[in-house]
Amino acid sequence: MSQFEYKVLPAPTRGRKAAGVKTPEARFALGLEETLNEMARDGWTYLRSDILPSEERQGLTSTHTVYRSVLVFQREISVRRVPEPPVLQEAVTAEPLAQSLSPLPDRD
Repeated sequence: MSQFEYKVLPAPTRGRKAAGVKTPEARFALGLEETLNEMARDGWTYLRSDILPSEERQGLTSTHTVYRSVLVFQREISVRRVPEPPVLQEAVTAEPLAQSLSPLPDRD
C-alpha cells in the first residue's frame, strides 16, 4: 500500500521577468512554471491549486477573512518494514551455574 506526504505552498502572486517574456500573463505563467518544475525536481507531483479562507487580525479586537491561493503537491514515501526481531536462543538453565557455586566440601 502506498503512502504519501503532502506539501502546500503559497501560489506565486507576481510574475518573473525573463528575456523574451513581455506580457504580465506570460510573466505570471513563467513564475508558476518555474515553481512547478522546481518541485518536480525534488520528486513532488502537482495535485491542484486551492483558494482557502484565512482569518487575520485587523486592529486590536477584530478579524477579517482573506482568501489565499495555494499549490498542493504530493510524493510517495517509502515505507520500510520493521525487521522481525531475531529468534532468541534457548535460555541456559541455571542448574550448571548452581552446581559451580555450591559450597566447597568440608575438609577435616
